[in-house]
Formats: sequence, C-alpha cells, structure tokens
Amino acid sequence: MEKIYIYLENGLFLEANSFGASGTKTGKLVFNNSTFGYEDVITDPSNAGLFVNFTSVEIGSTGINSDDMESTKAQISGVIVRNYHDEYSNYRAQKSLSQFLKEENALGICDIDTRYLTKVLRDEGSQMMVASTQISSKDELAKVLKDAQKYEEINFIKDSSTQVKYIHKSGIWDMDANAYKKASMSDKKVAVLDFGVKKTFLNELVNANLEVEVYPYNTNASELISMFENDEIGAVVLSDGAGNPNIYKDEIEAIKALIKANIPLFAIGLGHQLLALANGVEVSKLENLKQGSHPILGEVNVEIYTVNSDYVVDSKIEDFASVEYQTLFTNSAMGLKYNNIKAISVGFNPPSNSIIYKEFAELVK
Repeated sequence: MEKIYIYLENGLFLEANSFGASGTKTGKLVFNNSTFGYEDVITDPSNAGLFVNFTSVEIGSTGINSDDMESTKAQISGVIVRNYHDEYSNYRAQKSLSQFLKEENALGICDIDTRYLTKVLRDEGSQMMVASTQISSKDELAKVLKDAQKYEEINFIKDSSTQVKYIHKSGIWDMDANAYKKASMSDKKVAVLDFGVKKTFLNELVNANLEVEVYPYNTNASELISMFENDEIGAVVLSDGAGNPNIYKDEIEAIKALIKANIPLFAIGLGHQLLALANGVEVSKLENLKQGSHPILGEVNVEIYTVNSDYVVDSKIEDFASVEYQTLFTNSAMGLKYNNIKAISVGFNPPSNSIIYKEFAELVK
C-alpha cells in the first residue's frame, strides 16, 4: 500500500495508507454509522462529493457486486476505514472494494483512527478535506483545499441525474430467485424527477404497484403538467440527491409550478427540502451530520431510518404543514403533511415495504 496524506480545514494533518485510486481529491468529510451496506453508501448519488468515514471497524469483507449498486458508479470522493480487508467472502461478490475504487477513481484510506475523526466531526462539525497520494506537504495540501470549490457551492444534480428519460423495470429483491423482481403492468404511472435517485427507491415504487418513469432533473414543469392533465401520469416524485438545496433555484421554481397545478407529490431527501423551499419554508444547515441510522419519531412509534443530508427543514411551519416525523437527535422536521397540497414529504429513506410507499400510491391519480 502507498501512503496517503490528509488535511482538514481545521488544520489537522494526518498520514494513512491507501487502498483505492491514486491521486488528489477534495470533498466534505462526514461520518457514517452503518454496520453493513458500504457499497450502497459508496454508490448512492446523495453522497456525491463526500469523504465517508465509517465508524464500523472492518470494511471490505463482502466485496462488491453489481446488484447492490445504487447507481452506475461510485459517487463519493473517498472512503475512510479503520481496517480494510481485501480478501472477501461473499458468494455474490464480483470484485474487491479496492479494485472497484481504483476502477472508479475514488480514494480509499485505511489504517487510521476513525474514532478520533468521528469525535472531531461530532465536536467541530462536518468540514472540507483534501487527501492525496501525490502530495505529502501540509502547506501544499492546505493550498489545494483553500483553492477548491466548497461543497455548498457545487451543483451535484446536473452530474447525478439521468440525461434521458427511461422506464424503471425492476422491483424489490426476490430472495428465492436471487434476482430483482420484474416490474408488472400498472394503471397508475408516476414521473420521477431525478435529482440523484437511488435504484432501491425506484424498486420500492414499483413494489407499490406503480409504473415508474424517470425524467432528467431539468425536465420542463409544463411537460409534466400537460401529462398530468392528459392522465398520462398520476403524480410526480421529487427524488433524493446531493448538495445545498438553497442553490437549486430553477428546480424550486419548477416545483412551485407543479404545486400550482395541484399534482400529487412524493418528496424524499433533497426533494423534501426543495418542496419545503418551494412552499416558503426555510431550510438550514446543521453543524454536524451523522450519516446512517437515525431514530425518527412518528405519530406513535420511534423507528430507525437512514438520513444522509445535513440540511433540515424549519420545524416552525404551522402555517404550511404539520410535522409527521421528527428526528430525536436534532428535533428537526423529517416528515411533513402539507395543509393545502396533496404531498407526502420525508427527509429520510423509507425502508423496504414502508407504509409510506402505500400511502403515496393511494394519492396517485
């Protein structure tokens, strides 16, 4: 393994070993407490531009397989792990994590105190960092980071979104067949605006007996409104994605037009934040972000959901909506029921077979 050098915007300089691609990359550092599914995290478009510090100590033992990818490529800038295992033990695996990262030009950093990094992020908040196998000078790395574009300024949607519309043809995983179920015909069709959508989310929509067509992020709102008025679609989905929701001005204006047309909406993650902004609700940045599992309070129970974004919707929204779900870590609004529009809006990733998908299917015209 070659050496890799890390510099954080707080001035912290560290040395570790590299198991991924060679080169120099910048990105925002966050920590993730998921105990499994590292491939899902690495290929999730909502994680674009991030260095993900895994709190799970052992990473790599299940390898990589194409079925578990949430998109067609690695989305992150790099991963940071305590112990990396190049030898994998999984009958579905097709290659090692190291090989995948090298093919995808993503950095892999190991043999580093991930608990220490987690404490830094917990106490000081998520922050920009640079990592390099080519530059070992602290001062040079500091200059690279200073000159780099800030995460909050980057439009990730345009690179994450599909460029052409397509019908999504797979459902949830069939354990007996060891393959994804095929989509069946449905009389309810939805259009998904792709801000960085995950494959498994689309699978769940199919599993809710919906026909799913995915559209580029910059699809004209008038096109979607026309299809709705002609009964070609029964609702629009605002997908998850990466980045600062406050900079996506064109997308917010398009959503305002969809609201005005009274189209049923399902918003998740970034889409949840954009829908709030389109309704005049403020969306602000948290000081720090623990990616992965969060306890979310619903009407009755506390359940564990996956949360990726460090942007949250203002809970003081009585004039617009009622709070249906709330995170117990920050008391932030994680699920909204709007007063005057047909919409389901959540800031987390609903798990497989969640009642939320069924509730949305009932809204679809």
